[in-house]
Amino acid sequence: TSDLHLAKKLNISREQCLEAATAAVKQARQYTDDVQFSAEDATRSDMDFLARIVEAVIQAGATTINLPDTVGYATPDEIREFFTTIQARVANADKAVFSAHCHDDLGLAVANTHAAVTAGVRQVECTINGIGERAGNASLEEIVMGMRVRPDRLPFTTGIRSEHLFPTSQLLCSLTGQHVQSNKAIVGRNAFAHEAGIHQDGMLKDRRTYEIMNPADVGVPQTTLVLGKHSGRHAVKHRCDALGHALSRVELDQVYRLVIARADAQKTIDDADLLAVIQEVKLTPVR
Repeated sequence: TSDLHLAKKLNISREQCLEAATAAVKQARQYTDDVQFSAEDATRSDMDFLARIVEAVIQAGATTINLPDTVGYATPDEIREFFTTIQARVANADKAVFSAHCHDDLGLAVANTHAAVTAGVRQVECTINGIGERAGNASLEEIVMGMRVRPDRLPFTTGIRSEHLFPTSQLLCSLTGQHVQSNKAIVGRNAFAHEAGIHQDGMLKDRRTYEIMNPADVGVPQTTLVLGKHSGRHAVKHRCDALGHALSRVELDQVYRLVIARADAQKTIDDADLLAVIQEVKLTPVR
């Protein structure tokens, strides 16, 4: 519905667009009572024309009005104003459900989607892992957990069983061969992993110091305290204890020094590496 798309891509006038849209909706209503109309590039469309075409397609039988931010151009305040304005200017807006479809070209797809919901949108189009054209679409898991963690600002529910988010993300990765970046919110490998010594110490005292959600709530088995060159003695001791090795202060100091030295070369230390270090220390005579 944007003038850019009408002129450069479709080579039609606004009137031709209006006629084609209403005709398509009327034809679709011959087969189903639930018809969605999507106005591509809605957020860059002339508001007067957009309001006119939305009112016309609702009159023609559309029950859902999807208004995409096709190129991820809008900001959250613009999206909120956009949906508030269009619903106020369309006389029969109450006869349809409004939907948001946000792209992530500026990294704002999730924020824009949340903003749209606060403006009255009751359907959001999103994808697991945020996959989609170009920079992707709004991430389903981030939308869901944003509402779950911040009901004070986003007092909405989705009906999504959040404990399936991580397993579903992993399934999608295996099917597409596209893996999410390690620091991806909610489902990334590092989302519930802590390496910095200060963070690890806080986590061992109370996980709420550095986690705003329980990993089990999204299907992640557990928080991970990563042993690396930034880890502290508390984390090393905690992992040694978990592996069944209660070390003396001297032994712990030796293990810690070796862990830090090796982590500097190989980045992280897994349980097998740690057990090898413990064994080395225990077999080394104290001097």
